[in-house]
Amino acid sequence: MVTSVVVHRMQLTTRRTLQAAGVDLDHPHRHGSIAAVLANPFAGSHATEAQIAEWMTDVRPLADEMAIELRDALTAHGQEIETYGKGAIVGVSGELEIAAAWHVPAGAGLRAALGDPKAQVPSSKKIGALGSQVDIPLVHLHASYLRSHYDVEPVVVPDGPRPDEVIYALVMSTGARPAHRIGGFTIDDVHGDDGLS
Repeated sequence: MVTSVVVHRMQLTTRRTLQAAGVDLDHPHRHGSIAAVLANPFAGSHATEAQIAEWMTDVRPLADEMAIELRDALTAHGQEIETYGKGAIVGVSGELEIAAAWHVPAGAGLRAALGDPKAQVPSSKKIGALGSQVDIPLVHLHASYLRSHYDVEPVVVPDGPRPDEVIYALVMSTGARPAHRIGGFTIDDVHGDDGLS
């Protein structure tokens, strides 16, 4: 079975946090998501491992484009991306494995757009009805143990996923969680060699 990638809708969401816990931030904390709503070519059926592998290859160019678009939207004011994550929601006629299939191409797209960061890209996935939300974890690009950057970005596409659709999403932010204060090493201590610290 040859699959084709059919994108129904795209959603780009950016937010700015200016104050947190009653404290004005020195710089706006910019965070956001990009989500693609696709036709799920395997809805109502069981995809083979070979079909899923082909699908993962087919959606890689989309992941590359999405990562660049989100990066550019968040860095237009001179800030740099410091965190990332990926996630998916498959409609109720699909299976969770089609959501999981996003993790490899999404991770590769993020790394390509962000200079090959070392930290494992955190992920989240679920089966969901129309308007379902997925909360996607964020970690620092080079140090997944950096506590100040543990965060989450909610992604909701109001009119998706329909039963025969799948939503693939990427998330990023430009800095630490606003007003963070749970200790641990600081961003100045990050060496980034192992993706952990």
